[in-house]
Amino acid sequence: MTSARHTKGFTLIELLVVITIMATLLVVVFVALNPGGRLQAARDARRSSDVESILTAIHQYVIDNNSTYPTGLSTVEQQLGTATTGCAIATAGCGVTAVACLDVSTPLAKYLKSIPIDPVTTYTAAKTGYSVLKDTNGIITVRACGTEGSTLIYTSR
Repeated sequence: MTSARHTKGFTLIELLVVITIMATLLVVVFVALNPGGRLQAARDARRSSDVESILTAIHQYVIDNNSTYPTGLSTVEQQLGTATTGCAIATAGCGVTAVACLDVSTPLAKYLKSIPIDPVTTYTAAKTGYSVLKDTNGIITVRACGTEGSTLIYTSR
C-alpha cells in the first residue's frame, strides 16, 4: 500500500485569488475615500487647458492681424461671453467689475470652435467663467474664475 502524503498550505491558485480580491478592495476603498477631490482636480485640469486655449487663440489672432488685438480687450478685466449684463464676478481668481461680458467668439472663430465654458453647470456661453485683460504693456492674462482647488488658474503672455 502506498500512503498519501498531505501537505499543509495554499495552492498557487488560492493565493492569486486572494491577492486579486485584496487588490480590488483596495482600489474601491481608495476611490471611495475622495471622489470629490478627484472630480475637483479633473475640473481644474480642464480649466487650465481652457485658459491656455483661449490665450493661444488670442495670440494667433494678434499674429494674423498685424499686432491688432480683438476689439474690446482692455486693462479692465472682463468675463468672456455673450451677455450684456450681469457679468461681474468677484472671486479669489477674478475681479471682474465690467457689467457686460466680452464677446470674442466671432474674432476667435478661426482659432477656437467655441469659447470654452467653465465645467461648473452654472456657466453658459453667455457667461463662460473665464476672464481676460490686457495690461498697458500688451500682455494678455486669461483667468479661470471658478477654481476649486487652492491654486489660482491663470496664464499670461
